[in-house]
Amino acid sequence: MIKVTGLCKSFGALHAVKDLDFEARSGSITSIIGPNGAGKSTAFNLIAGTLPADAGRVELGGEDVTGHAAYALARKGVARSFQISNLFFGLTACENIRLACQAREPRRDYLIRLDRFRHPADRAAAILAEFGLIDAADTLVGNLSHGDQRRLEIAVCMALEPRLLMLDEPTQGMSPAETAAVDALIKSLAGRVTVLMIEHDIDLVMNISDHVIVMHQGQKLFEGPPQEVRANTAVREAYLGVDHAAA
Repeated sequence: MIKVTGLCKSFGALHAVKDLDFEARSGSITSIIGPNGAGKSTAFNLIAGTLPADAGRVELGGEDVTGHAAYALARKGVARSFQISNLFFGLTACENIRLACQAREPRRDYLIRLDRFRHPADRAAAILAEFGLIDAADTLVGNLSHGDQRRLEIAVCMALEPRLLMLDEPTQGMSPAETAAVDALIKSLAGRVTVLMIEHDIDLVMNISDHVIVMHQGQKLFEGPPQEVRANTAVREAYLGVDHAAA
């Protein structure tokens, strides 16, 4: 679903991402991990169209989308969440999802009165039920718990019917119970959508990922299935803080 080749981005003398290559298979969960400053967020922004690349190529489903703006990628089936929840906090949970559903409707229908625009409303109700947010449907997003806000953001992404779901630290700031709920939620999406995720919770990454890319100092250090990543000495030294003796 995603193929990245030779991706590079510098900020002055800092090589934030250098010659990054990887692929994310359709229907799989691929995680990007690494210590702070490894280049994960920059790589994510390059793929999502938030930042322009200095060099390299990004393909979506075999199509070259290098340099495409975020809104153009959204139309091609890319949905993305952010480290800090990016929602309409003055609207209800249902209204947030309904707006995303309306974005999938033909433009000729945009001026239909909401009380007659049943399809987006019906889809929003179904998504609220699927994501366990029915009880929060009429609650202002600003009044939701942090865990419910993060879950709602994923629900809004899925309302766009994406091919690729990009999740930027989806469990940041969550309690263990909330993290476990999001873990199960992301697993349930596998197969329906390709998931590309940045996450610092190593246990979650190893539990749900099909493939893991480890970045260090702007470059790919290692990639493979979770068990190989966990066993790799270079990864243990650079990211997990294990030296040769301990390994």
